[in-house]
Amino acid sequence: MAPHTGTLSPPRPAGALARLSDWSERHFKWLLVAPAVLLILALSVYPLLFSVWVSFVNYDFQIPGHAFVGLKNFSMVVFDPVARWSLVLTVLLSAANVAIEFGLGLALALAMVRTFPGRGLVMSILIVPLFISPVIVGQAWALLLQRPFGPMDYVLGKIVGHDVTISWLTQTPWLYISLILADVWQWTPFMFVILLAGLTSIPPNLYEAAELDGVDSWLAFRAITLPQLGPMILLAITFRLLDAIKLFDTIFIMTAGGPGTKTYTSSFYLYTVGFTQFHLSQATAGSWIFLIFTAAVVSLLVRRLLNTEPA
Repeated sequence: MAPHTGTLSPPRPAGALARLSDWSERHFKWLLVAPAVLLILALSVYPLLFSVWVSFVNYDFQIPGHAFVGLKNFSMVVFDPVARWSLVLTVLLSAANVAIEFGLGLALALAMVRTFPGRGLVMSILIVPLFISPVIVGQAWALLLQRPFGPMDYVLGKIVGHDVTISWLTQTPWLYISLILADVWQWTPFMFVILLAGLTSIPPNLYEAAELDGVDSWLAFRAITLPQLGPMILLAITFRLLDAIKLFDTIFIMTAGGPGTKTYTSSFYLYTVGFTQFHLSQATAGSWIFLIFTAAVVSLLVRRLLNTEPA
């Protein structure tokens, strides 16, 4: 009798255990991702749904109960002049910060795209502010600008030849200039790094062909550099704008929203209403309004970014 040379398959469990084993094999990939999905649902979706409920009820630490109030919380935010001013200031500060940081970042990138001795050291020094906490940046600028101990007025006095007495953190419009200075100092390197990466990716043969055709530097910048750099410019502005509209840390440290409510941004307004006045329903409703406004702006930028191709 010839010996049996085939492989023996392991015995399969019978009954319910067999059906469970078959089901596990068919849905193995879903079983692997199930813990992560459940964790995401617990940490993001549930708080999101809870915030929707809070925005339609009375959830105030000073008033007992959670009665349904409809759109009252939203109307309180819409008709609050402080909320409207905070939104206007958020837009103005974000636009000013991003515009100045883009201009300075582009100038630095154009200067650093050519090699020269010490270029690596200079670039390392330029990006140092990116690694500093915004709280530390705000505290440092507050110490520089705060009267009478900050050296800023003394330095300006030496430059202009007479005494300078500017209250940088309490006097309009200097308090806004102070906030812009601190933000620009920290985040211009972000623009610089992204734009420098875009400049180094432009094929050098384009500039060589333009030079052979007798094109001057300014025309080459307009006809070659800007079109080729377009997607990176939009990427840098989108990312920076997403962060700029959340401006909170430096304001909390430098002005604490004051004097009065003059430096309230939307983030600072929502923090004040929710965590110092304990009107959580109003703060949550305001957060949803701010989120919808922000999502609309960001969606336009992202759609433009996805449809942009280098010329």
